[in-house]
Amino acid sequence: MIVATTIEDVRREVSAWKREGLTVGLVPTMGYLHEGHASLVDAAVKSCDRVVTSDFVNPTQFAPGEDLETYPRDFEHDCALLEEHGCDLVFYPSVDEMYPDGGGTTDTYVEILNDMPKQLCGKTRPIHFRGVCTVVSKLFNIVMPDKAFFGQKDAQQLAVIRKMARDLSYGIEIVGCPIIREADGLAKSSRNTYLNADERAAALVLSKAVFLGQSMVQDGEKDARKVVKAMTDLINQEPLARIDYVEAVDGVTMKNVEAIAPPTLFAMAVYIGSTRLIDNFAVEA
Repeated sequence: MIVATTIEDVRREVSAWKREGLTVGLVPTMGYLHEGHASLVDAAVKSCDRVVTSDFVNPTQFAPGEDLETYPRDFEHDCALLEEHGCDLVFYPSVDEMYPDGGGTTDTYVEILNDMPKQLCGKTRPIHFRGVCTVVSKLFNIVMPDKAFFGQKDAQQLAVIRKMARDLSYGIEIVGCPIIREADGLAKSSRNTYLNADERAAALVLSKAVFLGQSMVQDGEKDARKVVKAMTDLINQEPLARIDYVEAVDGVTMKNVEAIAPPTLFAMAVYIGSTRLIDNFAVEA
C-alpha cells in the first residue's frame, strides 16, 4: 500500500492508474479506523480497480471547544487495517498541506446555503457541514474518483455530500454503506473510545431506541411523532443520557415530517456523559 502525504503524490499515482483505464474509489475518513470504515473500504475494493482512503482529522469542521485536539488518532493501526482490507493508497496529509493559508483555516469554503445543513446536527454545530463540504470537495478535486463511499451512520452528512456533488456537477457516484454495529448493537464510532465502562453500557440506549422505532414502523405505525416520542421516552430513562435531538425528517431534504413514508429518516444525537453519539434508521421503499 502506498502512503502519500502530499497532493502531488496522490495526483501522480491516480493519474497513472487512470492512464491504464482503471476505476478509482475514494473512502474519506478522519482516521482511528474501525470495522465501520473497513466496510467502506471493502465496498470500494469490490466495485473499483483501485482504492484511495484519506486519513485526515479536518479542523474546519470542528468549532471552538469541540474535540479537535483530543480526537483519537492511531495512524499505524489505520495502515494495518487498510492493508488488510485491500486499500491501494492512503492519503495522510498535514493540516498545512490541506490548508496552506495556515492555522487550519481557509479563505475559500464550499457551503450549501439552504436549510439542509442547518437541521439535526447543524442546529448545534453550525459550521460543521461547511467544513465537511469543503474538505470533501478538496478530496474530490485531488483524487478525482469515480465513486466515493460514506457510511449511513452519518446520514445527514451523506445527504449533504450527495447534494453538493450533484449541485457542483462532480460526476462522482456517491455510495452509502450500511451502519456497522457492535455485537450488542452500539453503532461503531471512533468516539466510542471516550466512554468509560458505565457510559459504554449506557450508550446502548441509542441502539435500543433505534430498534424500538424500527419495530414500531414494521408493525405499521404511520405517525412519525409517535415513534419519535417513544424513542425519546426510552432514551430519557437512561440517567447518563442527555438528548441533543431525536427527529423524523425527509432523508433527502432533512425537513421534518409527520407521516412516515420512504425516505423518512429517524435520527438522533445523544450525549452520554460528555461524549456526543449519533445513530439513525431509514424507512426504505
